Amino acid sequence: MKLKTITLGCKVNQYETEYIREGLLGIGYDDVPDDRQADLCVVNTCTVTSEGDSKSRQIIRRLARDNPASKIVVMGCYATRAPEEVAALPNVTEVLTDKRELPDLLGRFGVTDIPTGISGFGRRHRAYVKVQDGCLLRCSFCIIPHVRPQLTSRPLQHILNEVRRLVDNGYREVVLTGIHLGHYGVDWNRNLPKEKWTRLSHLVRSIAKLPGDFRVRLSSIEATEVTRELIDVMQDHGDRVCPHLHISMQSGSDSVLRRMRRRWGSRRFIDRCEMLKERLDQPAITTDIIVGFPGETDEEFAETCEVSRQVGFSKIHIFPFSARRTTPAAEMLGQLPKKVKQERGRELASLEAELQNNYFASLLGKQLRVLVESPQEDRPGYSIGTSCRYAPVEVPSKAANYGDFIEVIAGSINEKHIQAT
Repeated sequence: MKLKTITLGCKVNQYETEYIREGLLGIGYDDVPDDRQADLCVVNTCTVTSEGDSKSRQIIRRLARDNPASKIVVMGCYATRAPEEVAALPNVTEVLTDKRELPDLLGRFGVTDIPTGISGFGRRHRAYVKVQDGCLLRCSFCIIPHVRPQLTSRPLQHILNEVRRLVDNGYREVVLTGIHLGHYGVDWNRNLPKEKWTRLSHLVRSIAKLPGDFRVRLSSIEATEVTRELIDVMQDHGDRVCPHLHISMQSGSDSVLRRMRRRWGSRRFIDRCEMLKERLDQPAITTDIIVGFPGETDEEFAETCEVSRQVGFSKIHIFPFSARRTTPAAEMLGQLPKKVKQERGRELASLEAELQNNYFASLLGKQLRVLVESPQEDRPGYSIGTSCRYAPVEVPSKAANYGDFIEVIAGSINEKHIQAT
């Protein structure tokens, strides 16, 4: 049986697709390239933006056209939000609306030994490890809590066993991910005294103590979850836990943050970032920012730029506001024209380039541990890798094999990466 898998969206989706793929390969399915027909296609969809919905539909129709005899299974957040719409698309035989049913899906395809995790991550050298699912927050712009509302944390031992397998199979970096990573363990803590709570810091410390030559990185978390306990773990295991946090800001304007229904103001965000910088050696801080939120004034956008300067982000993921039906922000007054969002996006991108260059400059002369990942396409004889501080680093290809760590000195800056000496 021939298999194709396609993933749209976040790291959690990529992990879940790999879980399904690995289970099916274990019972005899084989991956096939795009130019060959498949018996089964699995599409993991995204609904964060309307573009995600549209792209999901386009992919499903293309798969049906190119693989006319195939069965198509669709899962993911778009499938959860609009199952009847997805089921009406050509060749769709099953729509999975709840990711908690992934083991059941494998069972329906004949997998008898249901896996508790994965042992590989395709041809990548960094593997994502999903540790929790679900979000209870109600940010006014976000549809994800509507399609993934149930908090579910994976058992600690399942995660530790999975990390061991990945490390044994040659993966040198594991990235912990979840729909709301900072809420790992929250579903277990209800009705327990605070001294018995399980937190993300406990998970990270347990992983950091595992044997092997690997490092662990955290994906997106909220500012309120940058706790002293978590920073303690990052400091205590600085050789194992990457000095990098992706702290989702969304806006640096307090008035916009209130309209977004975020849980903190700009001052608290800055304070948490300052605490991180005081305790760790030149940590990388990356973030997400939405530009053009309903009613955003020039002054409010300027506040976002000012906070970005104060924090000194090394990377900013910039998202023009996209209204999602059923979310409060979609009905707010003051929806901004596309042109304004584009202009602010360009201005913020220019600021990001400046801040990134400043951060990279602060690393010059510093020793960096780099995971070598792929050839540098526009420079023969060189490879590109990811440093512990999430800065891309260019190294001579003869210095190390792909998938290996290499210790280098940051020598110069070339566009959007660092060159090793």
